[in-house]
Amino acid sequence: MSSKPFQFLEVPRRTPREVPTAVRVLNWGEIYAPYEPPAASEQAGRCLDCGNPYCEWQCPVHNYIPNWLKLIQEGRLFEAATLAHETNPLPEICGRICPQDRLCEGACTLETGFESVTIGSIEKYIVDTAFAQGWRPDLSNVKDTGRKVAVIGAGPAGLACADQLVRRGIAAHVFDRYEEIGGLLTFGIPPFKLDKQAIAMRRGVLEGMGVMFHLGVEVGTDVTLDTLLTRFDAVYLALGTYAYLDGALPGLALRNVVPALPFLIANGRRVLHEGAAESASTAAPNARIAGWNGNAARYGGLDLAALSDAIQGKRVIVLGGGDTGMDCVRTAVRLGAAEVSCVYRRDEANMPGSRREVKNAKDEGVRFLFNRQPLEIVADASAPDRVAGVRVVETRLGAPDARGRARPEPVPGSETVLAADVVLVAFGFEADPPAWLAPLGVDVDARGLVAAASHAGAPPVRDVFPYQTANPRIFAGGDMIRGADLVVTAVRDGRDAGQSIARFLATPS
Repeated sequence: MSSKPFQFLEVPRRTPREVPTAVRVLNWGEIYAPYEPPAASEQAGRCLDCGNPYCEWQCPVHNYIPNWLKLIQEGRLFEAATLAHETNPLPEICGRICPQDRLCEGACTLETGFESVTIGSIEKYIVDTAFAQGWRPDLSNVKDTGRKVAVIGAGPAGLACADQLVRRGIAAHVFDRYEEIGGLLTFGIPPFKLDKQAIAMRRGVLEGMGVMFHLGVEVGTDVTLDTLLTRFDAVYLALGTYAYLDGALPGLALRNVVPALPFLIANGRRVLHEGAAESASTAAPNARIAGWNGNAARYGGLDLAALSDAIQGKRVIVLGGGDTGMDCVRTAVRLGAAEVSCVYRRDEANMPGSRREVKNAKDEGVRFLFNRQPLEIVADASAPDRVAGVRVVETRLGAPDARGRARPEPVPGSETVLAADVVLVAFGFEADPPAWLAPLGVDVDARGLVAAASHAGAPPVRDVFPYQTANPRIFAGGDMIRGADLVVTAVRDGRDAGQSIARFLATPS
């Protein structure tokens, strides 16, 4: 296919067809249809092919974006898929859930004046279509090193690490407490953003590459880290961050006040297994994670086993303006809430969530209350153990805080109470390191983050390899070393840690 220069002058940005709002809120399907090949080629052809591609540098994994856009424009799908995987072990995942508006597309030269290239949608198209047509990573030239590594955690960091290990001839055994791979990709991110068939496909691809999964296994209980260090040459920790922040608000113990993550995981399980007969593998595969499954657990008196009944017709308030908050509000809409509101203490311009997700939430009827600081979760006077609302104070933005963000300051005399039947707390997450790390010499800082040499791509310094902990045979990456962050950042850590572990194992002792 011929390349036409400056195609962006004639071809406007066109995103994939979007399912109408009135339809999409009735089900859990992804809201964007896939590109057809002509549309993908046309949109890829809008790329200006900058000499210094800002999109590539703004991407945490530094994808070769202009290069694979060119391949798609020319109809060379399999080559594009191969190139996409050179930098990103999970491109079809990142294409769906990365905040491209703040990363690659936000840095696109065409963003000002012509609108950016639809990079994320094309990335998703490349891998989904290539997989459907039979493309798989080629490992035919990989030589077995005889080494093997235990990866603890089957989330994005763990999966990315396993991918890199097997590409280097190192057997990767991935252990996870859940019954499916993906971690929060599967159970935390709603299916309207990430179709779970994409996770199932990636599992099949990884298993075809030689990755071995040990699921429903709790490290520290079912198997000890000591045992893994005896059986494997190295261990990679990718446990994520699961302890939720609650802002120390009064009233957190009231009925129907629920942390965001249990709410999302419960619904993820419900949707994942909807219509299927409950079995030992789907109902409660592990008693220790019963608190996270939607079949038995109750949080704040809200029955997570019957979310539709618990939310339907109710007034729901979500506290927090990040992507987890957007997942909560959009999930509540689909569960039939009568009214869904998002309360955020800064203005819309300062929201940490993806602009696309905020737009989608607005389209689906979510009410946004900006510049409101929650002060207290209020009890119902007639039922003192049950939530009745949230007391908030209006804010104005003042001087920057330590991170450079405008600090919200309360406006005197502006307190009000917002009525609510259910309150979902989505302030973010922090590390909760397991007790079994310390005896093996793994250092944890005051915030609970694992201390690791986490300079991505850095060469060994004084025999220290990137992502290596104080115990030289234990590596760590993802949210557990840097705090809650983007999926693509965890993917980068896993990718680079896998490469670092391979260099470590190849270095003479």
